[in-house]
Amino acid sequence: MALTRRSGSGSVESMFGFRRKNSGRELVEGLHARVVEASRRPELYVEAGLPDTMEGRFEALTLHALLVLRRLRQLPPPADDVAQELVDAVFAHLEIALREMGIGDFGVPKRMKKLAQAFFDRTAKYDALIASGDAGGLAAEMAGRLGAEPARLRPFADLVLASEARLAVADLDAILAGPPFASASPAAAAEASR
Repeated sequence: MALTRRSGSGSVESMFGFRRKNSGRELVEGLHARVVEASRRPELYVEAGLPDTMEGRFEALTLHALLVLRRLRQLPPPADDVAQELVDAVFAHLEIALREMGIGDFGVPKRMKKLAQAFFDRTAKYDALIASGDAGGLAAEMAGRLGAEPARLRPFADLVLASEARLAVADLDAILAGPPFASASPAAAAEASR
């Protein structure tokens, strides 16, 4: 049995008649889901050089979230609220993932602290490299973290900068509908340019 019902005006009311404020949480959760989906595209690991490891996937998630956050910082309100809610969603889902991996209640806070430190350290360094358009520096920074050769990660670094350019013209509605990340796949890139 549902605890909410739609009123004639389309707003959501509880069974007791109280109106719930729609904070846009559903929009942010949808945005988070699209960021995660984009960071898990097989082409990133097959064609763009990212290692398909937990560390590689964390890099992909961090960079995709950073690209969206960079654009949201440039947009007028309420984009700043959306940015904060996106960061909150990223960390809420990372905590869920830790728990699903079997990390206990006492271990989760310690791991979350490490993940937060890693996320914010990476975003600070990557932000500067993206702002300067330094694909070689971005590839080298990622390579140092992933134990890979910079040349292997250069296609992914180029993809990050191409995504930055595509996001630079997106407004808040477009970002919420689905951030226009660039594709490493030649077929997907051709489809996106049509």
